Amino acid sequence: MCGIVGVISKTPVNQLIYDALLLLQHRGQDAAGIVTAGPDERGTKFYMHKARGMVRDVFRTRNMRGLLGTVGLGQVRYPTAGNAYSEEEAQPFYVNAPFGLVLVHNGNLTNAAVLREELSMIDRRHINTDSDTEVLLNVLAHELEMAARDRPLTPAVIFMAVGAVHRRIKGSYAVVCLIAGHGLLAFRDPYGIRPLCLGESDGPSGREVIVASESVALEGTGHRLLRDVAPGEAVFIDLEGRIHAQQCAANPQLYPCVFEYVYLARPDSIIDGISVYQARLNMGETLAQRLISTMPPSEIDVVIPIPESSRPSAMQLAQKIGKPYREGFVKNRYVGRTFIMPGQGMRKKSVRQKLNAISSEFAGRNVLLVDDSIVRGTTSKEIVQMAREAGARKVFMASAAPPVRFPNVYGIDMPTKDELVAHNRSIEEIREFIGADALIYQDVAAMRRAVGSLNPQLAGFEASCFDGVYITGDVSAADFAALAAQRSLQLEGEDDSRTRLALQSAVEAG
Repeated sequence: MCGIVGVISKTPVNQLIYDALLLLQHRGQDAAGIVTAGPDERGTKFYMHKARGMVRDVFRTRNMRGLLGTVGLGQVRYPTAGNAYSEEEAQPFYVNAPFGLVLVHNGNLTNAAVLREELSMIDRRHINTDSDTEVLLNVLAHELEMAARDRPLTPAVIFMAVGAVHRRIKGSYAVVCLIAGHGLLAFRDPYGIRPLCLGESDGPSGREVIVASESVALEGTGHRLLRDVAPGEAVFIDLEGRIHAQQCAANPQLYPCVFEYVYLARPDSIIDGISVYQARLNMGETLAQRLISTMPPSEIDVVIPIPESSRPSAMQLAQKIGKPYREGFVKNRYVGRTFIMPGQGMRKKSVRQKLNAISSEFAGRNVLLVDDSIVRGTTSKEIVQMAREAGARKVFMASAAPPVRFPNVYGIDMPTKDELVAHNRSIEEIREFIGADALIYQDVAAMRRAVGSLNPQLAGFEASCFDGVYITGDVSAADFAALAAQRSLQLEGEDDSRTRLALQSAVEAG
């Protein structure tokens, strides 16, 4: 899961990109990077700064001063492929030929290993990291070189290259690429799994065009949302701000990731014509119907959300069953999102640092805790225990999403089945694990109806973590084994990183 943004302007874009990345910070807290181009007349000189950490920590005044130019792109990263602890795998990625390309990517390529071999043996291109983004960049670079051979680089030639990229790569990808001296290219996978939208503004110096993962990054920086980039579509914005667009995939179909609406996206975003906030309200209503058919609402004294993403669903559920809605947990906003923390140990430790119970809302009451989803179960287990320690008589748990039973291979950090509390467990077994007195889950079909009713033009949803259906059709048992092995190495890297930090602190302490 990552957040990406690209801008074509007539004025310096460093502050604009920084502001957009702050608005997308929820999509990645591991690393951040910005590249700008210019200010020479051809716009061909790149200026880059990237590092591990959150946006406010990565970019200081001295860094921002060095990001010159009126064209640029940026990314906030949470890693799902490659080495999570390597500074060199922070995006953007750069390759000097053809033309000079800088690229950011949100998603995950399911055939990255095959492509890496093809690039080495056939295309004669060197891949220096384990990142699938570098693989994607080099595939695009090769196809651009082939398409532009003996002809000028026009939008038609660029779209030809993107079509070839679509034919070669599999998985999920929303991409923004800066082509030195030419403009900004954005494209989305043929299923539209990961989000990407297009906006503009009319400033005193001329038109400004922006692409970003979520509409909140457009609206929060003073731009109008024009539309979403369609699945399989490529959009090229030249240096004058003119927009060229073409469908480059053979059989595009819109299957956005339903987990964007469940958890990943900000509630004030609109993704593929669907208000994330309204989607969560709808899921709360269908969850209430599920709860009423499962247990008498009279047993519940109060409905309490697990902040932040579950609030709309919890409010709607409380209204539907006629019970009071209360804020029972105070969130420390300076602790990262536990779902996207790489290691189980780090997630578990951070729960009590992140949330604190208001005892008066729990004491002597039967409380219904509502969460957006239950993935690994460790956070839910800790929160149920916190509610009991705060004096709750009974603790019920409801999930606005169905059980997460299957690995995700399209860019969400839940790649192995062994980490999923619902994998090969019954609802009763999950209830016992988290220690709740009752556990109510959303139904898969109800979730699809609740979100899908907001845009009937959708072909469906990518919901593999709930239903085990992988829409790209290229995911095998061997892929899951490889992901599990990669995940194991990633967690070992986390332990090594912690050890190095501890040793460094000890040395500095004398």
